[in-house]
Amino acid sequence: MNSSIEFDVDLIQRYDLAGPRYTSYPTAVQFHNQFDETEYLQAIHDSNNSQRPLSLYVHLPFCGTVCYYCACNKIITANRKRASPYLDDLHQEIELQAARFTEKRPVSQLHFGGGTPTFISDDEITSLMNKLRQHFYLLEEDKGDYSIEIDPREVTPAKIVLLRKLGFNRMSFGVQDFDPKVQVAVNRIQSLEQTAAAVDTARASGFHSINIDLIYGLPFQTVESFALTLDKVLALNPDRLSVFNYAHLPHLFKVQKQMDENTLPSAATKLAILQYVIERLQQAGYVYIGMDHFAKPDDELALAQENGTLYRNFQGYSTHAGCDLIGLGITSIGMVDDTYSQNVKTLEEYHECVSTGKLPVYRGVRLTSDDKLRRALITQLICLFKIDISSLEQTWNIDFADYFAEELRQLAVMANDGLITLDKTAIQVLPRGRLLIRNICMVFDSYLRQGQQQRFSKVI
Repeated sequence: MNSSIEFDVDLIQRYDLAGPRYTSYPTAVQFHNQFDETEYLQAIHDSNNSQRPLSLYVHLPFCGTVCYYCACNKIITANRKRASPYLDDLHQEIELQAARFTEKRPVSQLHFGGGTPTFISDDEITSLMNKLRQHFYLLEEDKGDYSIEIDPREVTPAKIVLLRKLGFNRMSFGVQDFDPKVQVAVNRIQSLEQTAAAVDTARASGFHSINIDLIYGLPFQTVESFALTLDKVLALNPDRLSVFNYAHLPHLFKVQKQMDENTLPSAATKLAILQYVIERLQQAGYVYIGMDHFAKPDDELALAQENGTLYRNFQGYSTHAGCDLIGLGITSIGMVDDTYSQNVKTLEEYHECVSTGKLPVYRGVRLTSDDKLRRALITQLICLFKIDISSLEQTWNIDFADYFAEELRQLAVMANDGLITLDKTAIQVLPRGRLLIRNICMVFDSYLRQGQQQRFSKVI
């Protein structure tokens, strides 16, 4: 696949609207509380008939300190004992969920996210993995894709070694920026030495893949300062890089008010940083996967994109398209059969549910036939940058030009702007359109057209 990107500032500024990131379609905005445990149990029943492999997401919401830019669901506390009651409830949910899925469905993918998963002790994380192995069919000998998010400021070499022994084989490190001035402004003091030591230990322990997260748009960032951070990160030689655009939404995330808005880089500076990042990473040999993500050419994500099997879900880009996803823990989102579901948000609600034997699902959505068609189309676009119209027509038994007549009129404008090529057999996203893939996907979002979606970040 040709992974080149053409950076057109005027075009980007014209298309820089707010829109979904399409980790699902329909997006979470469409979830409703009429979808409850009964609906979820029906989805599990239908899923069991399919016997698809499973993906597990485990949410560990605790953090020892707060990062001012963070928009994740987290609980800030220095008291490590606060995690204990939650872990008891999490163990209970694992039992409740596993009892409803048929045995021996292989867990192809596992991800621990947060919060800070390494907030919990060695004994607690060992017990949690043992509980998962007891109730789900976790794969041995690294046959599964098992990842965990790491805070290099607090993880010890011994803990990294333990995580590898427990079966984790992929690791993601939060960095964001190495500039001391930026770190002070966002309340995340993290040295290069801490990070390098953690990366080195992970490699020495046999982790297959290292991802590093960066954020552009934070206080005091400039092209020059971010270039220095990027050089340091590239010296660590990560297999994957995620370079996210910071969305300043203090009315939604109060902790962001701790940052002085006057120190945030301008929109023009943010664009310049992004352009530099893209050019620098491509020079360094990384492939642009899409939506802020880069990978080495021999990485599984890049290979999956090349062979047309790349997928996207609530955990981002994935190579496991055929899985049903079970969300475990507060706020976790699952995708079982033709439904999405989300767990309750507070520790109190969570405890009340699982302690009484009730699955903690509080909202979700069952996909319509139109939802499933549009999800397939949007997934192809955002993962592969193309649509095979003939294949789509055959699979979904539609006449594309008739079904998507309004969308094709909108796409014609994008074709004139050089974002895509469009004919009767295919839609192909051009290098000029790759950074604007969210805009192209938005054309096929029927809920946006109905004015039902809001609260999204800018596409760039």
